This record gives sequence, structure tokens and C-alpha cells, in this order.
Amino acid sequence: MKETLMKRIRDEDPAARHYLNVILNYPGLHAMFFHRINHFLWNCHLRTLARFLSQISRLLTGIEIHPGAIIGKRLFIDHGMGVVIGETTIIGDDCTLYQGVTLGGVGTGKDCGKRHPTLENRVMVSAGAKIIGNVTIGDNTIVGACSVVLKDIPANCTVVGVPGKIVKQNGERVNTN
Repeated sequence: MKETLMKRIRDEDPAARHYLNVILNYPGLHAMFFHRINHFLWNCHLRTLARFLSQISRLLTGIEIHPGAIIGKRLFIDHGMGVVIGETTIIGDDCTLYQGVTLGGVGTGKDCGKRHPTLENRVMVSAGAKIIGNVTIGDNTIVGACSVVLKDIPANCTVVGVPGKIVKQNGERVNTN
């Protein structure tokens, strides 16, 4: 059976008791539905319309996703209020974001080029975490709650703190002295 975002939510969230519950009560699902439309409009150079509709989506869901962001399959935004995903963000497949996560940029706001994070596949970003700038977070990495990540993180790590430090890599505890 083809894996869908609805099935992923149903499998991973014990509160998702049935598909109707997911359809009606999961703003992360709604935000992704709107993002797919807005991203299409953005790529068709209907950028003002795409930005306007993304603001409507933000109003309805509490999740702000810039229409220019590139998002892979099955992004699960759980309890998504306050999530912000910037314009040049790239998110791989099967990632999870919790409430208050920011995937933000650096600069004056007039900078061009890649200025937001890249999350590779199966990355989990916990509540309140901030990943800022053109950094890459490797496959299977966990970013702890309220961490602030400002530099690249390799695959298979757990990162915590301000600034974010690797405390586990490839299943082994890392000395953080």
C-alpha cells in the first residue's frame, strides 16, 4: 500500500483514532494541502497570489509555510501552531516538526540565494527548536526541544542546547566537554 501523509499520521499519533479525525482535526495536514497548491502557483510565477493564499492558510492553521519552500513526502507537522518554514527551506521525506519550530533565514531580508535550512530525510525537530540559516541537518537526526541550530549536523545525530551541540551520533553518546 502506498504510504500517504494521512496513513503516517494515523500510524504515528495515538490520538489519531480514525481517518475522519485526521481529516477534520490535523492542521498540519491542512497546511500541507494548502502548501501544495501555493507551491504550484509559486512555480507558475503567480507569486503574489501564492503568498496571499499562504497567509490565508496561516490564518486558518497557525502554520506559516512560504510557497517557495520545497517539501518532500509525508511531512508531519504535529501540534503545528507557530511553525514557520522559510522561502528557501528544503525538507526531505518523512520528517516531523512539532509546535513552535522555526526553519528560518539569516540576513537583512534582501539577501538572495539559499538562506534557510535543508532537512534531509526522517529528521525530527522537537517543540520550540530553531534552525537558522543555510545549514543542513542530516538523515535520521533528532533536534531537541528549544535547541538553536546554527551549523550543519551530520546524519544519525541527536542535537540539544543553545547553541545546538551533538550529544549522540550513530547511537553512541558523544562527549560534549
